Amino acid sequence: MNMNKTVALHTLGCKLNFSETSAIADQFIKNGFSVIDFDKKADVYVFNTCTVTENAEKECRQIVRRALRINPDAYVIVTGCYAQLRPEEISAIDGVNAVLGSNEKFKVFEILNDFNKTDVSCVFVSPTENLNGFGKAVSSENVNRTRAFFKVQDGCDYKCSFCTIPLARGKSRSMEMDELVKEFKKIINDGYKEVILTGVNVGDYKNNSGNNLLSVLKNLIKIDGDFRIRISSIEPNLLSDEIICLTAETEKLCKHFHIPLQSGSNEILKRMQRRYTSEDYKNLITKIKNLMPQAGIGIDVIVGFPGETDELFEETFNFLSNLPFSYLHVFTYSERPFTKAISMSGKVPIEVRKKRNNSLRTLSDIKKNSFYNSLLGTTQRVLFESDNNNGIIKGFTSNYVRVACKFNRDFINTFQEIHLTEVKDDLVLGEAVETNNYFAIK
Repeated sequence: MNMNKTVALHTLGCKLNFSETSAIADQFIKNGFSVIDFDKKADVYVFNTCTVTENAEKECRQIVRRALRINPDAYVIVTGCYAQLRPEEISAIDGVNAVLGSNEKFKVFEILNDFNKTDVSCVFVSPTENLNGFGKAVSSENVNRTRAFFKVQDGCDYKCSFCTIPLARGKSRSMEMDELVKEFKKIINDGYKEVILTGVNVGDYKNNSGNNLLSVLKNLIKIDGDFRIRISSIEPNLLSDEIICLTAETEKLCKHFHIPLQSGSNEILKRMQRRYTSEDYKNLITKIKNLMPQAGIGIDVIVGFPGETDELFEETFNFLSNLPFSYLHVFTYSERPFTKAISMSGKVPIEVRKKRNNSLRTLSDIKKNSFYNSLLGTTQRVLFESDNNNGIIKGFTSNYVRVACKFNRDFINTFQEIHLTEVKDDLVLGEAVETNNYFAIK
């Protein structure tokens, strides 16, 4: 055992990475380590990395140097997608002691005998074709155990021309149903009220028994308890009519879908090697809104993809302007090694990419404000998460609206019926229906 030893962990990237960092932390705790904040002096630093954008890789290099300024003698481990794809590049960073690939991050103490600082960086990375393990992972956003991120799927079989994730995580694979249900019940018994199902491609859930994501949802909503389930993100071609209808029928499934679009231009979608057209996407959103008019819909969009002319970007902008979504996640295209897109013609200047990004972010603000205002006067069930924050408490509705009302300690980690009254900045203000405690934020 490593009594009195400390470890600090830092995560870059998606919610899936955050849940896996929690699983890595559990390994250290079971071996006698205490987990401390990243800005404290630790004996071991672990960095779980992302490779979706160039900025994520730059940040990785920066935080390694930052940790070593805090403790030059610390043992530094780098893992995650960046480590899987470019281990030699990471091992060349001064001060890095171990590079662990996607399989190896779940076997830290099987691989590393000790954590004594050395001048040599050791690399433990399996080939992509050998990435077939499934590391269980659950994480929480806060100390009150309100929302848990639960990994149910890993890897991806899609071949999007801009994406490195299939290379970093291997083929699609999923947790077996019996284990999934067992783990889900444990999460609920631990007091969590919302569980977010995460993965690289959650909609592609499938296991050896022939179950799919619909099977998962049907099994989970049968479990007793006051909780709700949110799907982190789902590809438009995998969001079936059955899933949409099931969501409309039960309060245990959040009326919120985050559905990647990437482009509103069919020409760009084809270059991206996506599996749908803009018409398919529009029909899907229309179907959701017809069944659930108050449903929250988030969309991923990439701007500046090779070949995206001013006209094709305008096509995307106009397409989105006419869609009833709630918010956008806008990504500026970033050239990634090992992808098909990196060699495509029609490179878009960086300054043009940034301008297009800003245009869509402005559109997102307008759409979010419109969506929030459309809910004023309604009563929504809010799961409150936070402690006292300058006299207010915040939480999310089922359709992913951030709500604030006057602080009440009894609201923490509970569902409350809230009458929505006013939009202020990125929040909707409201009053608890039973206690009539409306609180205006000045």
